[in-house]
Amino acid sequence: MPSLLSVARALTVALALLVTGVAPATPVFADDSGAWSVAPSAGGGTRPAKDGRPYFYVEGTPGSVLEDTLTVTNPGSKPRTVELSGADADNTRGGAFSLERGRPKDTGSWITFAEREVKVPPRTRAEVPFSVSVPESAVPGDHPGAIVAREGGRDAGVRVHLRVSGPTLSALTVERVRAAGGRISYDVVNRGNTVLTPRLTVHAEGVLGPLLDRRPRTLPVELLPGRRVSLTEPWKDAPALDSVEVTLTVTAAGGAHGKATASARFVPWGAVAGVAAGVLGLVAAGVWFLRKRSAHGREGTATTGDGPPDEPEQGGTEPELAGVGTAEGEQL
Repeated sequence: MPSLLSVARALTVALALLVTGVAPATPVFADDSGAWSVAPSAGGGTRPAKDGRPYFYVEGTPGSVLEDTLTVTNPGSKPRTVELSGADADNTRGGAFSLERGRPKDTGSWITFAEREVKVPPRTRAEVPFSVSVPESAVPGDHPGAIVAREGGRDAGVRVHLRVSGPTLSALTVERVRAAGGRISYDVVNRGNTVLTPRLTVHAEGVLGPLLDRRPRTLPVELLPGRRVSLTEPWKDAPALDSVEVTLTVTAAGGAHGKATASARFVPWGAVAGVAAGVLGLVAAGVWFLRKRSAHGREGTATTGDGPPDEPEQGGTEPELAGVGTAEGEQL
């Protein structure tokens, strides 16, 4: 089980990577307190930018060696020794970008630094060359990763977007669709080899016609190849009583398209339980009334008549016992 320190570091790095993905020229963790930071060097890589880059983008064929440079900045008054390592990327269950735990097996393991420990004097910037050695057996497509820097119990990271040249496939599926409890839950799976940002369309049809028809919208997801994410769509005005067919459609760049349909029955179980309780109460009252009436009927029959029942008549029906009136017989 990972320690609390390792979990905290992973969360910190994930947050740093999210920051670098949306702030084009801002170094990770840069602030006014003199904290060190890491960022791609300006003008490097296969897609250089004069005003800085938010992440590394490298592309090459299997077997190639790609080179770039990382900038480590120490604006403080104390020297820093920063440790560098590579990491593989992953998705959280909800689709956010994160880092895989444990030893890297993909892009993170292909990164080699000129120096793994970089000593940066006060108010100095260090340029650290590194290379990405793409294996001959690497699968074409996107292989996202990251460079992680550690120093003084604090982590920072920069994304590495690696694309291995070759055929690419954009493919999506939507699975496990379920409508219940005022929401629609579903899974989106990246079946291709490129990073995708899906768009979702929702439609629901009831017995009497359409109930829900939402236009396509971009999901807040950066879906890595081979990953599955679980998402929910709110449906606050879902019907109280209806039989519904829900259809979800997902699309993405490159022609990716997936569709799934699920049936759901909406029943107001609270109202049904109340009606059932009322019906049972009426039935119980009816049974009680019939039993009471039947008992009164039996009592009336038992007390009706002019007198006690007739007694059987004496004599006439007794057998004749002639000759057996004494114990002694007369001898003839």
